[in-house]
Amino acid sequence: MKSPAPLSRRRFAGLSLAASAATLLPATRARAAAPKAELIETKIISPQSNYYHGWPTLTRTEKGELVVVWSGRREAHVCPFGTVEMMTSRDDGASWTFPRTVHDGPIDDRDAGVLETANGILIVTTFTSLAYAPMVAEGGSKATNPAWLAAHARIADEETREGELGCWCFRSTDRGLSFSGRIDTIVNSPHGPCQLADGRLLYAGKELWTDEKRIGVTVSSNDGETWEWLAEIPTREGDKVREYHELHAVQCASGKIIVQIRNHNEANKGETLQSESTDGGKTWTVPHSIGVWGLPSHLLRLRDGRLLMTYGHRRKPFGNQARISTDEGATWSEPIEISGDGIGGDLGYPSTVELEDGGFVSVWYEKLADSPMAQLRQAKWRLVS
Repeated sequence: MKSPAPLSRRRFAGLSLAASAATLLPATRARAAAPKAELIETKIISPQSNYYHGWPTLTRTEKGELVVVWSGRREAHVCPFGTVEMMTSRDDGASWTFPRTVHDGPIDDRDAGVLETANGILIVTTFTSLAYAPMVAEGGSKATNPAWLAAHARIADEETREGELGCWCFRSTDRGLSFSGRIDTIVNSPHGPCQLADGRLLYAGKELWTDEKRIGVTVSSNDGETWEWLAEIPTREGDKVREYHELHAVQCASGKIIVQIRNHNEANKGETLQSESTDGGKTWTVPHSIGVWGLPSHLLRLRDGRLLMTYGHRRKPFGNQARISTDEGATWSEPIEISGDGIGGDLGYPSTVELEDGGFVSVWYEKLADSPMAQLRQAKWRLVS
């Protein structure tokens, strides 16, 4: 059942297989030292500095192209103008195409994820929100703003407007030249689904517009054409599931699946929790802290089997960090700084790809000192022995 009123962002967001599976143990062993990292370049890649850019996801295709998607054409962190935008790079991030709009719905389109499947299908995810609606209501801060009121009036009927709330994906069979209509994914998370070794797409996320607000996984066996609920991830004793947000999953070389969770419960508040599955996502361990302050995270399995997590660090040093796991998530290294020159907490959601030469490209959003609008920043970096 749809919630009777729109929710604030604070409530919804702040709100191959090996022969045997790895052992599921909370991260209790001593941390490995952070691998040494060389930062090659950091730059802004937004060509439209007059817009606020939010919550990007980066992926690398089989042909070696980089694709980044984000919530664009915005005025602010919360506004009615958000669209799903996309750019492509064919030179490992040295240059980018001009943005194109994947989707512009009648209400706010937020957090965009992207994945290319093994069959070459490009999957872009998003969710729709009315978090801005109280701001245009009588007495709201934007109640007399013509642009806000006009955007809100794209749908005149409140019930119809609330019917636009949902968690969606779009499919492209032509490398992003055209996309399907909206497909209901049941759950949402900023960086979208991952693909398992058996070909299924697994989407670890949260129900945003239901009363239950479950976290769990949905799956698609047809490259995102349809999605079905697979399993709920249990809630840690003493926690409220409403305070779990913004999940992301990766499958390890052994077949074990790891999900990381943004946690706003009092226990380990602001830290990343982790849950694991060794049966293809049917059952999950109770989430546990991995001792990492910062969120939300993006997970990537490297070609050598190690795992890389990248995440925003919204306290000094404001920026983005990475950690490496050599034991399929049982432990994580000390942090690797990707950026640490931020002016505040309106930044993060980094995602990372591994390049052919073993280096990395990370992209995140950040509100900068010299720009009223948050921009997309990119770092090119490598690990050095």
